[in-house]
Amino acid sequence: MTISYGFLSTYPPTQCGLATFTASLVHALTSPAGGDRAGVVRVVESATYNDRPEVVGHLVPHAPDSHIPAADTLNRHDIVIVQHEYGIYGGTDGENLLPVLRRLRTPAIAVLHTVLSRPTAHQKTVLEQVVALTGAAVTMTEAAQARLIAGYDVDPTKVCVIPHGAPEAPPLRLLNPSGEPVILTWGLLGPGKGIEWAIAGLRLVRHLTPRPRYVIAGQTHPKVLAEQGEAYRLMLYSRVRALGVAGLVTFERAYLEQDRLDRLVGRADVVLLPYDSPDQATSGVLVEALAAHKPVIATTFPHAVEVLSDGAGLLVPHHDAQAIGTALKRVLTEPDLVSGMHHQATRISQNSRWTVVAERYRTLAVTLLSRAPVPL
Repeated sequence: MTISYGFLSTYPPTQCGLATFTASLVHALTSPAGGDRAGVVRVVESATYNDRPEVVGHLVPHAPDSHIPAADTLNRHDIVIVQHEYGIYGGTDGENLLPVLRRLRTPAIAVLHTVLSRPTAHQKTVLEQVVALTGAAVTMTEAAQARLIAGYDVDPTKVCVIPHGAPEAPPLRLLNPSGEPVILTWGLLGPGKGIEWAIAGLRLVRHLTPRPRYVIAGQTHPKVLAEQGEAYRLMLYSRVRALGVAGLVTFERAYLEQDRLDRLVGRADVVLLPYDSPDQATSGVLVEALAAHKPVIATTFPHAVEVLSDGAGLLVPHHDAQAIGTALKRVLTEPDLVSGMHHQATRISQNSRWTVVAERYRTLAVTLLSRAPVPL
């Protein structure tokens, strides 16, 4: 059978992780080898022209009645896949998504990118309604699944785990012309990334020979830029100078297209994820780093604990510059440790290729369609 998927999400040219995730899943589900197709209802601040043929409509969260044409467009597909994140749908805690879901007549899958361990009462209610109004809820880690079932009033039989996808082939290992070991953090910049702790941790490795270089790649998150300007980035600049590590840090301010990101990841010796939040259930950067077979150092957020505990990386406490520096020194000076990390990352990443992940979504879609009532 062929399947038509309707997606509701942010989508390129919007620059955010949700948009990138959706574009990758759309591409994987509609590869030329199969006959399936997809249409995207793109979440935007205002309806705008888009030359991507797969974009078939818009949802403007703050516009009255925008949910009606959005839902009606999604209903023209066999299965709807909704990317859920609290911050993109408007209203308190993204509650403006709910009218869209109530209007759907097509079986729907909710992909939950955030499952909070300590939600407010309203956040809890919103997420419970999202799950209730859809036929299945996907989390990307077992930790998020367990948190959802234990902490929220949801039907546990609806909840399944499908991992975050990763590129089909890891970036080539590129030689760094300078000979400096490269530490890499990438993604949209803003408070909560924990980069200030990573910068402080560099003091423990600044005397290594050759000296490492810490590359912080990515532009400031558009919403952070609109609300706070470049305050976080400027704070990081000041911290670099105050701690005497200016010679070790490089900022790449542009949004990274995939080819450029692949080259950057290919040159990295270690990927550093010093995130502040203990609630982060899913990290696309973590998945892509493992898919590239890179050693990873990460704080103990749930996704990192789940995938790194078997030796693919090192876990450090949140807000602990000393621990970050110690972990960096180990990775940069212990080749046997790095070899083991590489082996484990290769093993773990086999099940996260987009082709594998897409097949899991297709199987779930077929299951939902088999349960759907036959229209009169």
